[in-house]
Amino acid sequence: MLSDEKVTHLSHLLMRGLLAKKLVALRGDEAAARKVIKRVVAAEMKAGEQLDATVRKKIESYARKIVEGSPEWEILYRKFYQEEETKRGRAKS
Repeated sequence: MLSDEKVTHLSHLLMRGLLAKKLVALRGDEAAARKVIKRVVAAEMKAGEQLDATVRKKIESYARKIVEGSPEWEILYRKFYQEEETKRGRAKS
């Protein structure tokens, strides 16, 4: 999890980038827009943490111990993570 200061810094960077590339046009307060960015970043990080926990639990449920960091563990982790993203409608296109 990122600290609040890091999320705030990230929201400033994102806002500057979006405005510089003219990907957004603000109709209101820039501070309010940064708050929305912070909420979205925090929600995405929480969702990612939940996905990670679910995937790790699946791997740990195997009868045979699979060592974290091993090639087999990495393959299963990626596979299960993608499956969970798809189940939750978060799959990247």
